[in-house]
Amino acid sequence: MVNHPQHYKFGDVNQYEVVKVCEAWGLDMDAYLFNVVKYVARAGKKDSDKELQDLKKALWYLDRKIKNLEK
Repeated sequence: MVNHPQHYKFGDVNQYEVVKVCEAWGLDMDAYLFNVVKYVARAGKKDSDKELQDLKKALWYLDRKIKNLEK
């Protein structure tokens, strides 16, 4: 459950873990964009009642990234 929880994986055979995709895209060096992708990809997967909360978290990180770029 710690290393490869089911809600961390996507695809027909659960081959796409968010952390691996973010590393491949180079997003592991940017906490804001990493968290945007993470929360969008996992939205509602761990707890379907928290899908909206997950998406709001993604929006918070995206907004923070945009504000930092605008400085």
